[in-house]
Amino acid sequence: MEPGSSLFKIILGSSSVARRKILVEMGYDFAIMTADIDEKGIRKEKPEELVMALAEAKADAILSKLQKSENHGMDAEPTLLIAADTVVVYEGTVREKPLNMEEARQFIQGYSGGHAATVSSVLVTNVKNGFRRGEWDKVEIYFHDIPDQVIDDLIEEGKVLYVAGALIIEHPLVLPYVKQVVGTTDSVMGLPKALTEKLIKEALL
Repeated sequence: MEPGSSLFKIILGSSSVARRKILVEMGYDFAIMTADIDEKGIRKEKPEELVMALAEAKADAILSKLQKSENHGMDAEPTLLIAADTVVVYEGTVREKPLNMEEARQFIQGYSGGHAATVSSVLVTNVKNGFRRGEWDKVEIYFHDIPDQVIDDLIEEGKVLYVAGALIIEHPLVLPYVKQVVGTTDSVMGLPKALTEKLIKEALL
């Protein structure tokens, strides 16, 4: 089945602008549904386990919403639900969205001249037959020194307050200070394309 095919529908279980953009780049049409879950209530020791557990909780919450809707299961074509989660790992510690401006500043200052990793999960559920597959992807990011003025500008603009680890490597202010990315930018942004494509194919078999 080709991207954009009307043989199946896609629901993106995320309000993330970056994930939406990536799925559009992949050539898919999709609807958006969001899950209201208590992310802080889900704790796992390993970041890989945490992002998988969070994606599963999001998928379950959206599925229960779908099951309450009247025409659930009436469509002839399968519906695929894509849920995802991303955390930043810095010196062995998991970082989610910063609590405030001060924490965001502290996060970014830590990356300056150092490195961090992102761990992203993708979970695809075939709503029609219940098939579910998920995997995670890890990317290492190395930084040059980031000037204080750049950090001030990032905090003032505010986008970094709404992303895991206050980390946006594709941001025009950040990009010049990214030394090396071992992995793909789309994975850092929250939806690794190759993995998502693979899971979509598997869910349609």
